[in-house]
Amino acid sequence: MPGMNTPVLGLHSALTAWQWGPFALLTLVVLVAVGYWYLNAEWRLAARGRRWPARRTVPFFLGLVSIELAVQSPVATFTGRYFQAHVVQHLLLMVVAPPLLALGAPSTLLLQTGRRNLKKRWLGVLRSRPFALLTHPVVVWFAYFGAMIGFFLTPLVNTAMHHMWLMDVCNFAFFFSGTLYWWPLVGLDPIVHWRMGYGARIANLSLGVPFEAFLGIALMSLRQPAASMYSLSSTHAGGALLWAATELSTFAGMVPVFLQWLRADERAGARFDARADALAESADPVPASATVAPRRESETTSMGEQFRPLLQPGNSSWEAMWRAKAGFVPSSARRREPEVGGGPGGVPQGAGPTA
Repeated sequence: MPGMNTPVLGLHSALTAWQWGPFALLTLVVLVAVGYWYLNAEWRLAARGRRWPARRTVPFFLGLVSIELAVQSPVATFTGRYFQAHVVQHLLLMVVAPPLLALGAPSTLLLQTGRRNLKKRWLGVLRSRPFALLTHPVVVWFAYFGAMIGFFLTPLVNTAMHHMWLMDVCNFAFFFSGTLYWWPLVGLDPIVHWRMGYGARIANLSLGVPFEAFLGIALMSLRQPAASMYSLSSTHAGGALLWAATELSTFAGMVPVFLQWLRADERAGARFDARADALAESADPVPASATVAPRRESETTSMGEQFRPLLQPGNSSWEAMWRAKAGFVPSSARRREPEVGGGPGGVPQGAGPTA
């Protein structure tokens, strides 16, 4: 019975009670192989004169370490006696490791360094209809939060803890659903299907807050242990830990999304300024009527078209928003004022270009 041979929590057992079963060893081999592939791909990219950012490498390996801690470290050992340890294992597999791995952009690294046949097969998977169905936001959302609620608030947790092969399957399912959930939210890899704008990503994260709170409060309100090997006090403590940690992870997940939003705005603004400067240097004088036509055209657009840039990925800069609403951008209009309004060196208003 699980829990009978689990050591009591202490400093010595917390450092030495590691798992050495088949599943733990297989996980370790897979993690080492994935880490080697990542470093090898990064070295191949450096040999071509292209530097892979350390801000991607570090999170990726922290994600691998998180999986190792969840499956083989004393955290996994103490799940047989303490429900808090079970919650920590659950958090590492669903909330910590997936977003860290997504920040490492492994799919992008594969597409930049893989062989042609491998890249074709991987792109075939990403563009396939089954993958599109599997990664549908509604399917992913229910799989992610449904896995949490369905596992902890049903007899499944007790059954899985008495059949460790089933627990291993559940742990893999937790990690897989967490990967599908966090990859399009905080990841840097190109998403073929169901791309979300940065505002939609933050909204998606916010929608999960009440469900995470419900799960934590429900566990804290149980009148019997979540499983036979746990005490009632351990169950309540694990529920409180789950509630606090999931809420904290949700707000922590908004940080990289917000930073990516800011960087996207800066890049879009820089691209627009470069195009505007190039047009200002090469374009002929523009008649006054040329700046009015776009405004008339924008008046016919619908409200949804005007506010679409807020949710479209890669189109969230204030310049794009202004252009969608008014048909022009103030910065470019100011550059053209001397040409239209008859300023110093400009063309008088109403006059066309001379031959």
